Amino acid sequence: MTAYYDSIAEQYKKSKQLPFRLHIEAYTYFNLLGNLVNKSILDLACGEGFYTRQFKLQGAAKVVGVEISEKMIELARQEEATQSQDIEYILADVLELGKIGNFDLVAASFLLNYAQTKEELLKMCQTIFINLKPGGRFVTMNNNASQPPTSYLATKKYGLIKSINSPLIEGTPITYTIYGNGQEFSFDNYYLSTETYEWAFRSVGFQEVRWQKPIVSPEGVEEFGQEFWQDFIDCVPIIGIECVKGIGD
Repeated sequence: MTAYYDSIAEQYKKSKQLPFRLHIEAYTYFNLLGNLVNKSILDLACGEGFYTRQFKLQGAAKVVGVEISEKMIELARQEEATQSQDIEYILADVLELGKIGNFDLVAASFLLNYAQTKEELLKMCQTIFINLKPGGRFVTMNNNASQPPTSYLATKKYGLIKSINSPLIEGTPITYTIYGNGQEFSFDNYYLSTETYEWAFRSVGFQEVRWQKPIVSPEGVEEFGQEFWQDFIDCVPIIGIECVKGIGD
């Protein structure tokens, strides 16, 4: 997987400018994240640092990005060298990261959907939990496991479709294909049920779990109209998740 993401790093970076990523993904994400002023944030699966830099721009006091792809980290560090924001980038696998600090927030844009088994998901969640301060929050955007495969092609006009080659059972690969800006590329996520996610969150000790359906930014509605976005909203291909660590943990 690491080598594959090295090969699509530039394309993945460009895809962050697609309208659905800006007006739905990012808007939903930051709606969940809330006020970042003076917060310490650990950004897991930070990619080329798109959101990592946004966290700093929104007032975060400390931001650390972690990414498994060497090429992605290289792109992030190039941006940091060009315009320093005092962000630390670490090349590491979240499954092997362990505890590196005590953060107000752990953020992740499409991390958990790379877990192929419930054991891998649990290990990711353990890493997240131990890096949070008591009362801290984990906020992520993720594949929506509850989306019916019959709607996988309905989002093509936004530059996103999914496909599967076998029925959805725990660990089934889900292929994402991204279109737009004169490019097309694909990568695999893995299906784990919503119940498995809930189990993993509760097992590591999270006391509250909230699921957030995608929402469209006012700018997106103004530019494209509400009707344009309705298929995306109805299909719910991606989902936001917020987990809260107890004060006494």
